[in-house]
Amino acid sequence: MSVDTAAGVAQRFKELYGAEPEGVWAAPGRVNLIGEHTDYNDGFVMPFALPHTAIAAVSRRADGVLRLHSADVEGGVVELRLDDLAPESDRNWTAYPSGVLWALREAGHPVTGADIHLASTVPAGAGLSSSAALEVVVALALNDLYSLGQKGWQLARLCQRAENVYVGAPVGIMDQTASACCESGHALFLDTRDLSQKQIPFDLAAEGMRLLVVDTQVKHSHSEGEYGKRRAGCEKGAALLGVDALRDVAYDDLSAALDRLGDDEEVRRLVRHVVTEDQRVERVVALLESGETRAIGPVLTEGHASLRDDFRISCPELDLVVDTALAGGALGARMTGGGFGGSAIVLAEEADVATITKAVEEAFGAAGFTAPRVFEAVPAAGARRVG
Repeated sequence: MSVDTAAGVAQRFKELYGAEPEGVWAAPGRVNLIGEHTDYNDGFVMPFALPHTAIAAVSRRADGVLRLHSADVEGGVVELRLDDLAPESDRNWTAYPSGVLWALREAGHPVTGADIHLASTVPAGAGLSSSAALEVVVALALNDLYSLGQKGWQLARLCQRAENVYVGAPVGIMDQTASACCESGHALFLDTRDLSQKQIPFDLAAEGMRLLVVDTQVKHSHSEGEYGKRRAGCEKGAALLGVDALRDVAYDDLSAALDRLGDDEEVRRLVRHVVTEDQRVERVVALLESGETRAIGPVLTEGHASLRDDFRISCPELDLVVDTALAGGALGARMTGGGFGGSAIVLAEEADVATITKAVEEAFGAAGFTAPRVFEAVPAAGARRVG
């Protein structure tokens, strides 16, 4: 994110509110390399931050008023009273930033109001965590301005609570932690049970590779029913197996666990995906740490098959990206994010990027789909003050 962008957001804040902001902050979207739908099962994930960010110019208020404006949404400044904020009372974009203030105050933090202007380059609905970026940038700004002393992982927890309780979307902890805690040039190996983290070097360009994000332009919404159904099914599976979470089912014990689930085919599929996906994350970490980066490609592709066939959250557009990319010589490909649309990732040799991109675009055209947006994903910095 350029200084010019931060300066532009600050200038717009001044135009809206009649004074300079106290500061400008940025928080990134993320791509999940591997580890899908494992976070709410206490499992492992491996996201990295994108260069695309939500940017917030913010000042404190002392009168219990929150004023919000977004450069990305039609309309003027929205004014809310902090005392009136209540869970699931807001179905607009403002639920994400206002939910953060609600969560901070619920946790006992002395936040007395704010003026906020937001702008984002994270594609909305693309499975790249545009909502988490909005939450985290507001949380970090308020943490700094009000000297709350919260660490990145603590802010992530507060943002997750805002989205779970205030917005009403049953998301896990991965997106907010990635936005708050990722480091440039690294993927984040995160244990979502205890939030322990390990930064894994991930510099594909140095090894002659690229990771493409293919935004299918098919929009999804986490707060709608299918995501919640999968989560409830996973919780049912854990209860039937007598464990706290599916994280506790060892990969070597998977066959026996599936036998114990009997003929509940839906739950069996969900359990199989989560247990094998946790193992795939651990395999990718081991391969990256041993310098066998190209070997992660087939593991990514396995993950897509599991999401498509067991978790059943892919769609024709995502499958077309994966199949076309692999046919064009990609090292690996899979859908990323919550599913039912959004984006796929493609690991490819640098020399093959143009060929694969052209093949995917032509395949979408031949199928009558909306043209996809294709861009390179480079691991970027997590949330930070920029002005």
